[in-house]
Amino acid sequence: MKRAPVAPPARVAEPAQGGTRAPRSRPRFKRPTKKGAISTVVMTFAAALVVTMSLPAYAFGGGGSFDSTVASAEADLSGSQTLVVPDASAALAVSRDNYTAPTSAELAAAREAAAAAVAATEAAAAASAAESSRSSAPGGTFAVNPPSGPYSGQAIVEFAKQFVGVVPYGSGASPDTSFGCDGLTQYVFGAFGIYLPRTVSNQAALGIPIAPEDAQAGDLIVWPIGHIGIYDGAGKSIDSPDWGRYVEHRPLWGSYYFVRIV
Repeated sequence: MKRAPVAPPARVAEPAQGGTRAPRSRPRFKRPTKKGAISTVVMTFAAALVVTMSLPAYAFGGGGSFDSTVASAEADLSGSQTLVVPDASAALAVSRDNYTAPTSAELAAAREAAAAAVAATEAAAAASAAESSRSSAPGGTFAVNPPSGPYSGQAIVEFAKQFVGVVPYGSGASPDTSFGCDGLTQYVFGAFGIYLPRTVSNQAALGIPIAPEDAQAGDLIVWPIGHIGIYDGAGKSIDSPDWGRYVEHRPLWGSYYFVRIV
């Protein structure tokens, strides 16, 4: 058999001497476009979604093994349920730290006892106030001794002494009620037939001011602050001083002057 003649390889023409060599052509790579990249991502996501949905159901249920207890529990949960409380626990009393809650009857009894205690306290206070009022205002039980002998300064002093510590201070002018300072002097001098008006200034205006060294028993003692009393002739006065106090026989005090009723 004859072989076919092989053609000799073609020679590449060399550039002529003194000429330039033609550059070789390089392969060009096409840069991916934005649209192509988005298409690739979408296709990849779609493929992953298809694979996930095609997984068998037993992949999520423990490898396909069947648990009868789980099935029965699910069946029981679908129906109604009943809670049973033992009778012993229902009878227990509410308690904490050895404290037992009081019953309604006990609370009502405590309220009644508190109300009774308040009423008893108020009654005792009212009785005490009434007793104090009776003791401070004799109300006719005090027997006044009439003046003895003719009018004199010493007779006035002796008559006034019987009210000391007995008749309380007040706005009255009688031992049956109370004595204001001017009420005491009005009542005492009135017992001897000498009329004195009320108020300190009016009584002081009826008399004659005298020097302290000339003062005698039965003269009036006037305090400019608006107070008046009866001089006992020995450096003391008989007067009704202030609220909460009784007629007193006490030493002279403060700034004062003497007035004689003539």
